[in-house]
Amino acid sequence: MPDLGKYAAEVLSAYGVAIVLLGALVLLSVRAARRARVELEAAEARRRDR
Repeated sequence: MPDLGKYAAEVLSAYGVAIVLLGALVLLSVRAARRARVELEAAEARRRDR
């Protein structure tokens, strides 16, 4: 690990926050994709039933 000097806490906390935010974005994207897939399948089923 590189020597971060007196700013080590700030740099590491910024990395930590960035990783948490990226993880949250990935989780929200996966949830939205699943929801969109379910809605699309329902719409296709309604169209088939006509």
